Amino acid sequence: MRLPEREARRRLGMARVAILATATRTGLPHVVPVTFAVDGDLIFTAVDQVKPKATADLRRLRNIRANPAVAVLAEHYDDDWSALWWARADGRASVTADPGAMAGPLRLLAERYPQYRASPPAGPLIVIRADRWTGWAASGAAARPASAAGPRSPASGCAS
Repeated sequence: MRLPEREARRRLGMARVAILATATRTGLPHVVPVTFAVDGDLIFTAVDQVKPKATADLRRLRNIRANPAVAVLAEHYDDDWSALWWARADGRASVTADPGAMAGPLRLLAERYPQYRASPPAGPLIVIRADRWTGWAASGAAARPASAAGPRSPASGCAS
């Protein structure tokens, strides 16, 4: 069953990890797991150094600069398929490396992820203004709200 916007927003906001989907100027898709924080219609994710990057010129950043349309997807998988759900935010993203603009979002990220308290992401920061929240849940998942622990997913534990 389709989730109401408010429930899709709540489930996505509770998830511990999500998938960020970007696309090149010509539409070639690129997806990457990210850690994130939600504040109203804004979703923040930062480039961190948890997983060393080969370059600072990451494809997701290049894609956003060329084509700011993005999607953020969180999901819950269970072998009991009556518990399946997904939630997605579609919007437009921008990239900032301005320390003043990054300060508040980095605090939100540190509140969600203890790893960022000891080692805050250096950035840059991706700011997504969500203009559409949507989702779906199997009949059993719609009846039982998502747990505060977030989704169990093969991607869980991955970071940006």
